[in-house]
Amino acid sequence: MYLIPEEIGDLHQLKFVILGNNSFEGSIPSKLLNISSLTYLHLEQNYLSGIIPSKTGYSLPKLRQLSLYGNNFVGNIPNIIFNTSDLIQVDLNDNAFTGTVPNFFGNLRFFKYFLIGYNYLTIDDSHQFFNSLTTCRYLKYLDLSGIHIRSHLLSIFPNSIGNISSEFFRLDSCRIEGYIPIEIGNMSNMLFFSINDNNIKGPIPGTIKKLKNLQMLDLGNNGLQGSFIEEFCEMKSLGELYLNNNKLSGVLPTCLGNMSSIISLYIAHNSLNSEIPSSLWSVIDILESNYTIRPIKKSDFKNIPTTINSLQTLQMLSLADNKLYGSIPTSLGEMVSLVSLDLSQNMLTGVIPKSLESLLYLQNINFSYNRLQGEIPDGGPFKNFMAESFTHNGALCGNPRLHIPQCVEQVKKRSMGKLLFKCIIPLGVSTILVVACIILLKHNKRKKIQNTLERGLSTLGALRRISYYELLQATNGFKAKAKSFDVECNATRNLRHRNLVKIICSCSNLDFKSLVMEFMSNGSVDKWLYLNNCCLSFLQRLNIMIDVASALEYLHHGSSIPVVHCDLKPSNVMLDKNMVAHVSDFGIAKLIDEGRSKCHTQTFPTIGYIAPEYGSKGIVSVKGDVYSYGIMLMEIFTRKKPTDDMFVAELNLKTWINGSLPNSIMEVLDSNLVQQIGEQIDDILTHISSIFGLALSCCEDLPKARINMADVIKSLIKIKTLVLRANRV
Repeated sequence: MYLIPEEIGDLHQLKFVILGNNSFEGSIPSKLLNISSLTYLHLEQNYLSGIIPSKTGYSLPKLRQLSLYGNNFVGNIPNIIFNTSDLIQVDLNDNAFTGTVPNFFGNLRFFKYFLIGYNYLTIDDSHQFFNSLTTCRYLKYLDLSGIHIRSHLLSIFPNSIGNISSEFFRLDSCRIEGYIPIEIGNMSNMLFFSINDNNIKGPIPGTIKKLKNLQMLDLGNNGLQGSFIEEFCEMKSLGELYLNNNKLSGVLPTCLGNMSSIISLYIAHNSLNSEIPSSLWSVIDILESNYTIRPIKKSDFKNIPTTINSLQTLQMLSLADNKLYGSIPTSLGEMVSLVSLDLSQNMLTGVIPKSLESLLYLQNINFSYNRLQGEIPDGGPFKNFMAESFTHNGALCGNPRLHIPQCVEQVKKRSMGKLLFKCIIPLGVSTILVVACIILLKHNKRKKIQNTLERGLSTLGALRRISYYELLQATNGFKAKAKSFDVECNATRNLRHRNLVKIICSCSNLDFKSLVMEFMSNGSVDKWLYLNNCCLSFLQRLNIMIDVASALEYLHHGSSIPVVHCDLKPSNVMLDKNMVAHVSDFGIAKLIDEGRSKCHTQTFPTIGYIAPEYGSKGIVSVKGDVYSYGIMLMEIFTRKKPTDDMFVAELNLKTWINGSLPNSIMEVLDSNLVQQIGEQIDDILTHISSIFGLALSCCEDLPKARINMADVIKSLIKIKTLVLRANRV
């Protein structure tokens, strides 16, 4: 831990103080808050504490950005701060501020970002507060989550709320009461709207359909009533819709299947009386995403449709507590990407299909509280499942380890086996003795060789034998460093994902250490990019980057301990026989300890792909991988390495791409790709522009400003869907 030095306050002409994401503690030096020339003060994500002096606004008249989120500041927010006319950003999220939020913002001509969520603050008069915000014409981000918002009227929201220009509007857990006004339809700039976990009642106004640009709507955990309005179907940009834990009733409209942009649909725990519309299963973005389809609890479903097998990339499927009846379709065994399957608390009958044994990635199942019967499969992933997954069913039988009766056929086979065994005992014993004697004689004549090979990573499944010659060839004479070996073991021992290179086994003794990995017949992405006889198509490049993003999203958020790869680049991404990408080489990866968002390293990744925050202190976080991904995303469509000789002085891959948008993309696009696409290039350029914009969002200088991998996946899948629909590539 370090203190911010007092001497920094002696720099009287200082304009920018950027000290975020360090380990500073203590209070802000008083002299620092008296530098009248200061315009940017960023101290986010440290361990700073204390109060902000009440005269701060007077002493910092030119302040434009104040970012203190993720610290331990207490006391009141000085009202005088909001009298600074040039103020653009105030981000005080995740502190311990108390008191009342000011209600006057009339002087803030350029105010864009106001984030004060998750403090102990109160807004006493919501109508005056929101009315005042309507004067901030450039407001884009508003986050008041966790703040107690009060009103002296029936509704928290005034009618003037429709005049707020914000694109990001988040008021989660604010104890808001009342209803959603029809004027919400006037918030035409809105992209993200969330009022989760409040006490909002009444119907959802149909005027919400006027929010044509809205991408995420979260009204979950309230007391909303009425029906699931068909107006949602007219919101063509909506990707995520959360209506769970309300009091909505009626049926689901069939037009849900027309919501081609929807990726996440959460409507559990309502009073809906409907089966899943068959049209919903055909929504393209759902079919091609890795998101969870959640249940619609306490509904009157019929059975699981056999066409569900079209969800080829779905990883989690939960249809629990839905009164489903009928049998489990064998087509579930064709959902090859399933990791979790929950069909509990229904009225399903029949047997558990043996086709589910082919789901190699399946890790969690729950078939409890149904009326299933017959034998529980014992192959594939079922070898690892426990009795709790099958309790409270009708007449299941199978392996004794599941604490259920053995199946009749198994008992008959065992009885027959005992009879045969009794018959062949005399002959068998004699044969064994003779063979044993021969083996002992030969064994004593041979030189004893002690094999000290240790096979680790037992969680990776069945291991096969690897010859010494194969290891010698594959490791270039066992030149791998021991430390890198240990790091890779720690990083990969519990990882399982279709886009990570599978480890077959590990071998080590005093002479060498090696990991034996699945053979990738098509080599690395680097080879395909830069060899003259190779040319990846547009869709191949797009699919590769979707695969890589899926792997990173799993590493960062899907495993029990977040893993930072630290060295993402084309040569560390391998392609199998089907051109599916697999991220490899975890030799300098870092495991992020629980409760932390970053750590430090003295081992640096490849030049050109390093995030700025690595710097001299080597700060590692998942945002560093996002930065490397953005560089790789630009590289794969330009065929230019970030270390190319053309990049000198101020010109680098980022600035080169940024300068090409939006009208000069042809100048940076891989010429091989341009030639391959031919006459359809005009149709593809729009998508290339979106991809480059996404890459630049990954490569923001400040880690917090970078997009997360889940949103990257969502955006790339949407681009892929549009391309496939056009059917021109």
